[in-house]
Amino acid sequence: MGAICQALRRAIVERALAPGDRLPEDALGERFGVSRTIARQALGRLAGEGLVDLRRNRIAVVATPSWEDAHDTFDVRIGLERLVVRRLAGRLSAEQRQTLLDQIAREEAARNGPEAVSIRLATEFHLMLAGMTGSAVLTRYVAELGYRCALILSLYSRPHSSDCAVSEHRDIVAALVEGDIEHACALMGHHLDAVAERARIVPQTPRERDLGRLLAPYVESASGGGA
Repeated sequence: MGAICQALRRAIVERALAPGDRLPEDALGERFGVSRTIARQALGRLAGEGLVDLRRNRIAVVATPSWEDAHDTFDVRIGLERLVVRRLAGRLSAEQRQTLLDQIAREEAARNGPEAVSIRLATEFHLMLAGMTGSAVLTRYVAELGYRCALILSLYSRPHSSDCAVSEHRDIVAALVEGDIEHACALMGHHLDAVAERARIVPQTPRERDLGRLLAPYVESASGGGA
C-alpha cells in the first residue's frame, strides 16, 4: 500500500492528477495490480493527509482546498518549519549538508523543465530537512503539509521562475551551517511566505482525463521500475 500512496502523492504533486479528478477504487486496483481493498486503504491514508476527498458511495477525488484552507495550511507550515531549522542550526553533519546541496543541484537542473517537477523537488528538500531532525513527529507533519501545499500550488499558483526558490534554499543551508538560528528561522519564514505569495485563484479549464494514461509512469515507479 505504501508504494501506491507514494505514487499517487507524486502524481498529485506533479499535477498529473488535478484537484477534482476522480479516483475509482476498481480502476486504481487494476492499474496498480492490487485488490480494491488495498486501493481503498491507500485512498483512506491520502484522505487523512488532506490530498484526497472521500465522498458518498465510496467516490474519491483529488482534494480541492478552499482559499481559506490554503492560507491556514501555509501559516501552520511556516511555524512548523521554523521549528525544524531551529533544531538543525549548527548541527548539520558534513554528509547532511552535502545531501541538501545535491538536492539543490537537482532543483537547478530542473529549472527549465516542467514547473510541477520543480515543485516536487522543492518539496523533497523540505522533507529532507525535517528528516534530518530525527523527529518522527516533525517528519510526518512537515511531509503532510508539504504535500498539501504542493496540491494548493497546483490549484492556485501563477507561473513563476524557480530561480528564487533555489537561491533561497542555498541561503537556508548556509545559515544552518553557520549555526545562526534566528537568521535561519527568518529565511525559512520569508521563503515560505514567498511561495504562498505565488498563489492566486485562477479558473481551471476542464479537460478530458484518462486516469490509466495519466498514472502509467507512476505505476512503473510503484512497481520498482523508476525513482
